[in-house]
Amino acid sequence: MENILEINGLHKAYDDFALRDVSFSLPKGFIMGFVGENGSGKTTTIRSILNMAKIDSGKISVFGLDSITDTIEIKERLGVVFDSLYLPEHLNAKQIEQQLSPFYKDWDSKEYYRRLEEFELPLKKKVGDFSKGMKMKMMIAIALSHKAELIILDEPTSGLDPVARDELLDILAEYIENENCGVLFSTHITADVERIADYVTILHNGKVWYTGTKDELIEKYVVLKGAEGDIPETLKEKLIGFHAYRNGFEALIDRTEIADIPDVLEYEKASIDEILVYIAKEDKHERRSKDCAV
Repeated sequence: MENILEINGLHKAYDDFALRDVSFSLPKGFIMGFVGENGSGKTTTIRSILNMAKIDSGKISVFGLDSITDTIEIKERLGVVFDSLYLPEHLNAKQIEQQLSPFYKDWDSKEYYRRLEEFELPLKKKVGDFSKGMKMKMMIAIALSHKAELIILDEPTSGLDPVARDELLDILAEYIENENCGVLFSTHITADVERIADYVTILHNGKVWYTGTKDELIEKYVVLKGAEGDIPETLKEKLIGFHAYRNGFEALIDRTEIADIPDVLEYEKASIDEILVYIAKEDKHERRSKDCAV
């Protein structure tokens, strides 16, 4: 499959945080959920893709073009939806179109006004007075009106009510029916990822913890439960995010490791949300262990 986005060995360091060897790819015709706890590096990665952050090393390709040397051509074919409006809030939808259309050679005014009508966005109301859901639709209407081939969304459903979230996901599902397009969908709302994503990349502490298909991720990990004393010694070091409580324990484990577990232990398929929680617990456990060893 041809990739619409490729990231290889991305490094980007700040004083208190760094992306380290981030690598993943998104094939054409698919939606990737880009997930991880706050501060994991999702927004830094997106800023790097958009050439808004100067990377230290690595290579980013979009449409087969270099993100640095070909940034103008890439942005011509790219649509971006942030968690806050990037448009002048004192202008209305008609004025926005007048300002934006000269910047895109493929701008389609008929498509723009068709999308405004479809999304029930008023023409004369200041966009700054739009609800958050309306602002998200406005940014998507712009992306669709210049025929964006890749849409990148950074926490677009954060703060949206359930109806607005559902409408946004429906729009993305319709958009991706064009198999030449792609969507990178950064969010901490994993239910949205489970609903529409084909691929998932999990970022944790600036590193890729998993990248691959959503189905493979969900099938790969299970939550193991039972009495702590029943855990075989050979299994303990393979547990992720071990948590003991009064009546037993819970931990994440790779499904391939459970063939020989005793019958007294139980396990169930892990959701993406649970996987993120156990990754965070494992991180805290490792930090405490290091602190105790000092």
